[in-house]
Amino acid sequence: MAILEVLQFPDPRLRRVSEPVREVTDEIRRLAEDMLETMYDEPGIGLAAPQVGHAIRLVVVDTDWTEEDADRKPTVLVNPEIRGGEGRLVWTEGCLSVPDFTADVERAERVELHATGLDGEPIVESVEGLRAVCFQHELDHLDGVLFVDRLSLLKRNLYVQKRKKLHRNEELAWPTGGERPPAPPVQRP
Repeated sequence: MAILEVLQFPDPRLRRVSEPVREVTDEIRRLAEDMLETMYDEPGIGLAAPQVGHAIRLVVVDTDWTEEDADRKPTVLVNPEIRGGEGRLVWTEGCLSVPDFTADVERAERVELHATGLDGEPIVESVEGLRAVCFQHELDHLDGVLFVDRLSLLKRNLYVQKRKKLHRNEELAWPTGGERPPAPPVQRP
């Protein structure tokens, strides 16, 4: 398994609409394993394939894993879709692709999720609370939507300005015309 690079806002690849997975192959299974390893390493509770540069409808989640020493109960979803939602709740969300920012987002309180597992078996779950929020958040990624898109224009613009300033400062830190040194390799325990 490998730790994958998580794309960061404003990377345009995060805005692509993902294609359905036509067949679960060994390559798809390997990608799912790498996505899980990456999600746990970050750490996070969900990760969509577009966040690691693959515009396909594949998501991994583990909403039970809220502490690094907790038991892992991963779920891999191929071609997931939400069919119906009810109620409303506001949850403070963050995102591995939207670093250093959290905000309250309104979502459906309960959703019904339909997907396929890596074994080809159908998955149908009626969920609420954190799991419902996580599914909605990750499925948004499959359609090129980030949680900041669900915020007021003012809050979204404040974050965008913060990221632009950060990128300008990063650019100033490197010599003009020079290449940035390669990122250090990911250290594994």
